Amino acid sequence: MNMNNPRPNPYELDLETFNVADPALFQAGLEAPFFERLRDEAPVHYCPDSAFGPYWSITRYHDIMAVDKDHQRFSSAGGITIGGAGGAPMPPQVQSEPESRDQVRKAWDGFGMFIAMDPPKHDVQRATVTGVVAPPNLASMETVIRSRAAAILDALPLNESFNWVDRVSIELTTQMLATLFDFPFEDRRKLTRWSDVATTPPGMGVSETPEARRAELLECLEYFTQLWNERAKVKPSNDLISMLAHGDSTKHMAPLEFLGNLLLLIVGGNDTTRNSISGGVLAMNEYPGELDKIKSDQRLIPNMVSEVIRWQTPLAHMRRTTTVDVELNGQLIQAGEKVVMWYLSGNRDPRAIEQADAFRVDRSKARQHLSFGYGIHRCMGNRLAEMQLRVLWEEILKRFEFIEVVAPPERTYSTFIRGFKSLEVKLHPRR
Repeated sequence: MNMNNPRPNPYELDLETFNVADPALFQAGLEAPFFERLRDEAPVHYCPDSAFGPYWSITRYHDIMAVDKDHQRFSSAGGITIGGAGGAPMPPQVQSEPESRDQVRKAWDGFGMFIAMDPPKHDVQRATVTGVVAPPNLASMETVIRSRAAAILDALPLNESFNWVDRVSIELTTQMLATLFDFPFEDRRKLTRWSDVATTPPGMGVSETPEARRAELLECLEYFTQLWNERAKVKPSNDLISMLAHGDSTKHMAPLEFLGNLLLLIVGGNDTTRNSISGGVLAMNEYPGELDKIKSDQRLIPNMVSEVIRWQTPLAHMRRTTTVDVELNGQLIQAGEKVVMWYLSGNRDPRAIEQADAFRVDRSKARQHLSFGYGIHRCMGNRLAEMQLRVLWEEILKRFEFIEVVAPPERTYSTFIRGFKSLEVKLHPRR
């Protein structure tokens, strides 16, 4: 696709070579009509050539659910993103050097994170850490989240514009991550940095070279290894590192498997919630009548939170690899091929969701979206993410009439993380 054309028309392109996995489309916010065409004309579509190699696109809601719950024929073990490295293609100089390209890809999909595993190993490793978001723990976290949200909101400037992503979205989620890991609070922004390094390939604004990227990820491993060693020597506690260090299925992990699971937990707890926080502010600007609804009836806030997560879809896709030949919606997918479930497209599928392109805080069955995945790999922290968003919006409504977006958002260059680098806003306090 020629992104020199600011408004490429998907209906003028050859469907045989149609490639929706172009991060420039997502960065420009132009991906919606491309998915609309695929849903209507080729819901199970084969792209023979892309920066990520050949792949199949699954774009309808019910087809995505069918793939996501069939972990026997659609395996996670081959990798969970279309191309590794956070869903962005390698820079040209890296693409042309196979050794460097492989090194970069291994920095994401090559690690032994449990989301990139199939049962039974997936099940036992996931079970080791799910206790951190068990209902009793969530109940005890709410007071902490509320006090932090209040402190963050009260410290914001009232008479000037600022970047909501940095001051609110990143700060709140990073503080929560630090709590979940029992990570030194003064170093919490390291977690944000490592998340960005893990999901952004070299030369795309975070790490300049594969070597620099690898060095930062090894710094992450070294830092957490020290925490691991400290926790392993004492009685188990209720934080993620202690759970991993004492878990029967995780305490003997190899270093790169440990790092893979760390990156999974960091990215899962950071990028997804932070981009839903920013997406909610943008949605309220694009649909101001919906803000009036929750002002009139704050009982709608939990439903609104689910709608924000659907509307934003902070992880645009997940990938599987076929273990056998599979026929899906009339198309034969051969064993060993890459299959991409476009959650973003499924969440916009009018066959499953009424007025799917609209943002409606009172939507019926709003929680029946695909943003958390489906089946055994459904996001284990979904209730925590929802709680953070709910508490934040309860505190926002106590303080502000409106959060005005004053400049076009700066979006991420990625087919995986659907998020924001910057969202300039100005606050309008309650009268």
